[in-house]
Amino acid sequence: MADTVQTDADDKARARALSDFRGGDAARAAAEPLIDFLTGEIADFERENGIDWDTPVDHDTLRRVWKMSAERGFYSYLLPKDLGGQGLSVADICAVREAALMTGSVLASHVLGDLSGPPRVGHLFKQASPHQVDTFLKPIQTADLAVCFALTEAGAGSDAASIKTRAEKTADGYRLNGVKRFISGGSFADVAIVLAVTDAEAGPRGISAFFIDLHSEGASKRVDYEVLSGKGAHADLVFEDVIVPEANLIGEEGTGFRLGMARISVNRLLHCSTMMGFARLALDLSIERAGGRQQFGRPIGSFQAIQHMLADMATDLYAGRSMMFDAARRLDAGHDIRAEASMCKLFCAENGFRIADRAMQVHGGVGLLKGGPIEYIFRNLRTFRIVTGTSEIQKNTVAKALLDRAG
Repeated sequence: MADTVQTDADDKARARALSDFRGGDAARAAAEPLIDFLTGEIADFERENGIDWDTPVDHDTLRRVWKMSAERGFYSYLLPKDLGGQGLSVADICAVREAALMTGSVLASHVLGDLSGPPRVGHLFKQASPHQVDTFLKPIQTADLAVCFALTEAGAGSDAASIKTRAEKTADGYRLNGVKRFISGGSFADVAIVLAVTDAEAGPRGISAFFIDLHSEGASKRVDYEVLSGKGAHADLVFEDVIVPEANLIGEEGTGFRLGMARISVNRLLHCSTMMGFARLALDLSIERAGGRQQFGRPIGSFQAIQHMLADMATDLYAGRSMMFDAARRLDAGHDIRAEASMCKLFCAENGFRIADRAMQVHGGVGLLKGGPIEYIFRNLRTFRIVTGTSEIQKNTVAKALLDRAG
């Protein structure tokens, strides 16, 4: 009986994930086996290991998940075909990512390598040397190494160009000193892509990018804090006289800041697909709750107050998804979407969190429970109003882009 109930739940999750799918035929063909994996083998893995939305997953368990995903081809799934991926457009990638999160799989982001794997370095294959491809990028693709991107510092958040970490030239390479703060994926990373100042007089043109082996002498991690979205994924990276071989410099000196910012519009859109995936899941679960929860002798969904909350959630979701897919298709067509990407990030972050807030209201006390999806989605979507540029920074970017176009 329990097996039948669980099978029904997994089938329901699969149907939910593929409902209102906005990708094309290639995207759907890519999404279906991924959804089967998440609602089948990964769902079983989560149950067997007691993983819920409030569980800090230990690094050995995560590495097992990454390996499982890499062996089945999903870890590099969203990269170009020549890198082992599906070669999907940005719009189709958004659709696949959104569907993956709609399964309700706790480990969906890890299966796609969001915090540790190929999506974080796919764009570097064009800039990396053959040595760097063999030493770092290919092992990241096979889940033999986990990677993080280290830009943020205590005094350099929104003002990324003001970083203080220094890489001083030596006879054999560079000597790295500095501290990177709040680095997502940093706690379990083996390798970091670190932006550091190589010419203090050149401003942003004096910033370079390096592959840094986090097991090097002088490199350490601080994990003595917990962020709102959960424990275990973030860390401060500390570099004290770390010797960096010259072969680890990515591209040329002074190109690091441009390298770090090159995909910012794409990254903001991809973050929108995460936000909208979680927001859709929150709305779906709220509709179920409204239909099943009884108060005063009838379902709470029959009360106008609940109906209005659901209507507002659905409206915000429709607007956010429409913006995201429109911007993605513009990007695929070759347009400059600096303004549109920031508009999407701003809208999806602010209104995605409003959806989560209303979902918690619809769920009542159940929504407050640790280990459940609503409480986790609420915490997670709140962080997106800050990460990859605060809402205020997005407004600055939109206004500047509009004025530049007018000038």
